[in-house]
Formats: sequence, C-alpha cells, structure tokens
Amino acid sequence: MTDVAEICSRLLRIDTTNDGSGRGPGERRAAEYVAGLLTDAGIDPVVFESAPGRTSVVARVPGDSPDALLVHGHLDVVPADPAEWRIHPFSGEVEDGCVHGRGAVDMKGTLAMTLAWVLRGRRPRRDLVLAFLADEEATGAYGAGHAVERHRDLFEGCTEAISESGGFSWYEGGTRIYPIAVGERGTAWMRLTARGVAGHGSKPAVDNPVAELARAVARLADHRWPVRLTPEVARLIDALSRALGTPVDLDRLDEEIQRIPRAAALFKGVLRNSANPTMLDAGYKVNVIPGTAQAHVDGRFLPGLRDEFLETVDRLLGPKVTREFVNFEEGVSSPAEGLFDDLTAALLAEDPGGVPVPYVMTGGTDAKWFAKIGIRGYGFAPLFLPPELDYFGMFHGVDERVPVEGLEFGVRVLDRLLAA
Repeated sequence: MTDVAEICSRLLRIDTTNDGSGRGPGERRAAEYVAGLLTDAGIDPVVFESAPGRTSVVARVPGDSPDALLVHGHLDVVPADPAEWRIHPFSGEVEDGCVHGRGAVDMKGTLAMTLAWVLRGRRPRRDLVLAFLADEEATGAYGAGHAVERHRDLFEGCTEAISESGGFSWYEGGTRIYPIAVGERGTAWMRLTARGVAGHGSKPAVDNPVAELARAVARLADHRWPVRLTPEVARLIDALSRALGTPVDLDRLDEEIQRIPRAAALFKGVLRNSANPTMLDAGYKVNVIPGTAQAHVDGRFLPGLRDEFLETVDRLLGPKVTREFVNFEEGVSSPAEGLFDDLTAALLAEDPGGVPVPYVMTGGTDAKWFAKIGIRGYGFAPLFLPPELDYFGMFHGVDERVPVEGLEFGVRVLDRLLAA
C-alpha cells in the first residue's frame, strides 16, 4: 500500500460521523492523527476545539512567498449504515484497487493526498495554511465557522483557497474533462411551521396544521423552477461545447441534457434554484389533531438570486406556513483566471489529454465561511478516475470508495501546484 493509500485507510477507520445533532463521536481522534503526521513532518500544528470532541487542526508551512494559499478540508463524514454496505464503511479496506469507506471521496481521500504531499518535505512556492476542520457536513459552525471567528489570525495572508469537489476526471464519450469549481449555490436550510387548532381526530377539523403543511410541502416539491443561466454556468457550457466539438443550445438546455447526459451532469443541477423537502414532524397520537406541524427543506439558490428564491418560496408556502432559517449562506464565486490557470496547468502537466473547465457546485462547502474573510475558494481535489466510477454517486452514497491510482495522481498534481 502506498503512503497516500495508507493515510486514507487510517483516516477511514476513525469514525467521525456527523449527523448534525452534535451527539456523534466527534473529530478529535482524526484530528490527533493528522496533528501527529504534521508534527512528524516538522510542522507545528495548532489544535483547537469549538466544543468537546469537535476538534480542528491548522498549520502553516513556510514557502517562498508570504502570499498564502489555504488548503482546507473536513474531518467529519455523514452517517453510514454498515448493513447497506458490501464492505464495512469504517474498515478502510483496500480491495480491487480502491480504498473503501465512508469519506473516501468526501473527503478523507483528499486530506490523505495533502498529508502525503506534506510528508515528502517539499518546500512550497508560497506559504501554505493547512486546515483540517470539524463539522462541514452540518453547518460548519463548529469547524470553519469557529476557525474564522475565533482563530482568524491563523489565516493571515491567505487570499485564495482550494478544497473539495473539483479537479476530478469526468467523461463524455472519449473526452476526459476536469471540472474545477469556481463557485457554489447559496444555502437556505429552512424549518417550516404550520399552526392550527388541536382537536379530536374523529371530529371535523377546524384548522388542521398537518394538512396545511402537507399542501405547502407538495407545492414546493412540485414547483418547476425556471432556468437562470448565470455567467459562471454559461462559461462552463461554452467550455464543454468547445471540448466536445459540438454546440450546446442554450435555449433548449433540457433537451441538451438528454443528448449529452454525462457532460450535462456538470451543469444540470445549477441551472435552477431548488427547494427539496427532507423532513416531516407532526402529531403524537393517531386520534389527536396536533396544534402544530413542522417540516425541513433544503433550499439552494444560484449566486445573485437570493431574493427571487425567497419570494418564490413564500408564495408557494402561502400565508399559513411560516419559515425560519436553520442555516443560511450566500452563494460564492471566484474568477476563472489567476489561481484557476495554475490549477489548470497542474492538471495538464500530469494529463496532457485532459480538458479542464470551470464549474459551479450544486451543494456547498466550507468555502462560504472563508469567503467571509476575503478568501476566494476553488474546488480542487484532483483525482484520475475510471469512466465506470460514478464520482457524484460516491458523495453520501453506499459503498463509497476511491481508486489508489487516483489518489497517487492527486498527490502528483498537488506537487505540480504547490512545490517551489
């Protein structure tokens, strides 16, 4: 097993499940392992907690320029039910050329690539700030949020950052595409509440909040959000058109998604805002109409479309259902130039036949927290993947795994990018 695969395997064996309740095992053991590797490499890490067990690690590696680059990632993972997996999700087992386990792609594999590069002892071309953070799989408040609010001095000089969800190989026909994330949609996690009149379930309802909420949730789920082509997504589609040698009709994007399904997976989730009901909570006994009913909705909106999104949500909910934010973060975007050009060059140095393109993530990352202190973020976790591996399906999916060769490719790309 190579060093990067061994590090990845060891990280995967540490259960850092984050179900959002704050009752999980926490990130401490993983943070201690990371801090130990950094110390072995002659780097002095700063380890801190935002709450018991919610541990993060930050370290600075001096380079040839004080203009610092932040390389950040998260130590936590989403839950995994071992009964659903072919190989135990916290085994870190290597089989069929892949490292298996919850977090292999999201994102302990990327942390392993960063650590493997650091352990080589190479001097970076610019100061590096390495951040291994708690809580990204919830709101980030116990990780990146705490770090930027209470330990901002650790990020002194950082102007740009790289993290998860970009730089992986993706295929359309014979074309190998490398999407590099330059933005992500805003996040609006909402709690919906309907209030009515409690009563006996056998009698005619005066004002049933369960029914009212159900109608509102159905309206949200059924709503067809209009296409809103942002400049970043238009740039991606143009780059894909040139890479594939075929024009993509911007006026018929729904049809184009059917024509080039693999390439379209990179943009079909960022053509529109979205609001997906995810949780329902109402009642306590079958023969009692409750006084309140609640639901949770995962809302996402494109950069610059916050007001339109919220106005539409309020119209669909109607006057009897109120909303409050569980988490709200603006969408972020970074220029497809400067550091983007360096990321492109690093990929092409290892894969001259690849085609890097800018893209916008459907979900969100800790980049939103760092944007608040002026750090521009890019999704760049380079992986060379076989065409048959469903990269997007690995995120929060069953049987998550990452190829060892893909991790080794990523370390080489990072070396091209980071080393002096």
